[in-house]
Amino acid sequence: MFGSKSKQNTDEVLNHWIASADGFTYSPNEFYKLVQEQLEAIEVPGLEISQLEYAEGGVLSSQRIYLRLIRERLAFDVCAAPFGKRYFFSCRTVYSPAMLRLSDVVLVLIYLGLIGRGLYPLLGPVLSGVAVAAIVLTVGIMFQGVVAKGIGNVDAMLIKIPGLGPVYERFFRKETYYRHDTRMMYLDTIPGIVQAVADEITAEKGVKLIREYQIAPILGELYKPLPPRQPAASEK
Repeated sequence: MFGSKSKQNTDEVLNHWIASADGFTYSPNEFYKLVQEQLEAIEVPGLEISQLEYAEGGVLSSQRIYLRLIRERLAFDVCAAPFGKRYFFSCRTVYSPAMLRLSDVVLVLIYLGLIGRGLYPLLGPVLSGVAVAAIVLTVGIMFQGVVAKGIGNVDAMLIKIPGLGPVYERFFRKETYYRHDTRMMYLDTIPGIVQAVADEITAEKGVKLIREYQIAPILGELYKPLPPRQPAASEK
């Protein structure tokens, strides 16, 4: 229920692929721009796009810009960069699990304490306590309403509120068939577009893109990719 690890340590890489090309060079920012244009064209719901800098090595090492594509708690970190006379593209699927930390509970208590302190001079000790309890009840009803009506924008906003977000996600937010289905669509769509753009820009220069390594998703047997469907005898 409670977690004490930092966000960086709790993130889990579910999938990672990397492909390379010999004698090829390209601007990473131009590649990221092409990927972003493709994603904007298909309008992936709830997708947030940004660029992050990760150190190439230690604290004093150079920074490498990655394109981060995030929806709910699933993110894709995309990189395009030279490696000597070679060039590579990589894409990691990163999952940030929902954890209700002790610090979140403390933060919620601080929120309530500040509210109670503000109401105390006006209502006194008893009524200010009743007012705080009423606020807690109202917030709980609001959370249930968001879940019941499936208000996506409000849901995404609530998840990000420090302290309240983990409480909402832990006790009120439900997993549904639709949430699972859209999550699988997201996991399938983003890597496909990244790979397609990489294939396209290398093919334009007559360079063959070589798939080097791939770590399969750690999503359980239920999410294991199916082999291509073989046509029935009547279809041949």
